Order: sequence, then C-alpha cells, then structure tokens
Amino acid sequence: MKVKISVLVFTLLVSITANCQNISLGSAINQAGRQRMLTQRMAKDYMMIGAGVKIDNASKEIDESISIFEEQYNTLIGYAPNKEVKDALKMVNTIWVKFRIDVATVPDVNNASQIIMDATMLMNACDNVVEKIQEYGNVKNTKLTNVSGKQRMISQRIGMLYTAYYWKVPYHDLTDIFDATVIDYEENLKFLIKESENYPEITETLTKIKSTWSFSKTGFDLKSNKLMPSVIYVTTNTMTNDFNKTTSQYEKLIGK
Repeated sequence: MKVKISVLVFTLLVSITANCQNISLGSAINQAGRQRMLTQRMAKDYMMIGAGVKIDNASKEIDESISIFEEQYNTLIGYAPNKEVKDALKMVNTIWVKFRIDVATVPDVNNASQIIMDATMLMNACDNVVEKIQEYGNVKNTKLTNVSGKQRMISQRIGMLYTAYYWKVPYHDLTDIFDATVIDYEENLKFLIKESENYPEITETLTKIKSTWSFSKTGFDLKSNKLMPSVIYVTTNTMTNDFNKTTSQYEKLIGK
C-alpha cells in the first residue's frame, strides 16, 4: 500500500509542477545529467548495503538519491520544451517506477544482477534526455557540460561495479565492464583538461581532479588481494563531488 501511495503522490507531483518550471538550458542539461549519476549511486548503495559496507551511509544516501531523482524529474517535466524531450522523459518514468521499488527493497545478491541491468537501462534513458535537450538547445559549449556531468555518473558506476565484484554478484563480464568504465573516466578527463574553453577556475579544479586520480587509481584493481570497498566509496564520492563542481562551472559557459 505504501508503494502504491508513493507512486500516486509522485504522479500527482508531476502533474502539479508541469509547465511551472523556469530553468535555463544549462541548468536543464546539468540536472538531466545528474539523473544519470543518481541511477548508479542508488545501485551502488544497494550493493553496499547487501555487502555490509558502510550500511548507515549507504542507507541515507539511497533515500536522498530517490528524493532528488524524483524532484529533478518533476523539474525536467516542467521544463520539457518539445515532444522529443517529453517522450524521452516518459521513457525514464516507465523504467523508474519499477526500479524505484526494487532498489529500495532489502538487498539480495540473487537480485543484484537485475538491479545492475535496470540501473544501466535507466542510466541510458536519462542520457537520452540529455541528448534531446542538447539537440533542442543547439548552442555552444553544451558538450562540455554534458561530458563533465557524465564523469559524475562514471564515478558512481565505478563504485557500484567495484562493490558488486566485492559482493560476488554473478553479473556477466563484470570485470571487463569495470575496466572499460575506468578507461572512459580517464579519456573524458584528458578531453576536458585539453579543452581550450577552460577558464582558470575550471583548470584549477581539473588539475586537482587529475592529481587525486593519479594518486588513487591504483586502488581500482579488482585483482588486488585486499579489496577495499569502504575506501572506494569515499574516493568515488569525492570524484563525483569534484565533477559536480566543474559541471556547474561549465554550465556558465553555455551560449558564450
């Protein structure tokens, strides 16, 4: 009954807030991009609770993530400037209704693979929203905001896959997907560092991120004799917060 009421309340909130949001293109891209990150953070927290790692932190974080995801969805529904964006958001909601229920249940390693698959599907649907908003805006520098925002998602995905491996989740090609995700993070970081549009504050933040990554990336080794999910939790959250900062900085460049 609580679940049904929650879904009903969510639906009512959407209808109430629709057409009432007045946010900028940059803010819309930033928030839509943050939705991608939240899908991976919720899945990561599910894995952490199941694996018995920082349970209190993960429990609090997953509740916050669910709340933020729904709040931002409402904002984006109100912002949606055309049919393409609205249709993309409808697809997100279709996947979200089920995922929201499943990810909030007591974690079970036998269900964890499905959580990863559903989180990935939801992530891709959220990514499609970002792309549709970018296409609508068709202005300079939206790509930088998108790539920087995507780094937040990749950071949480790294933490999620690492913890899933630690928990021995029987997910197909887990190590290969993890390695590919780490490579994506490094390639995107290199791309942003070389970007000529960076102003001093962005360069300073990216330099800090690069230094942190150079120091900590040796810990992202699934072949290590001593896996440290608690450390990875802290590290990937730091990575996420750093790129949240750069994404807000890039947002200010949109259209300039």
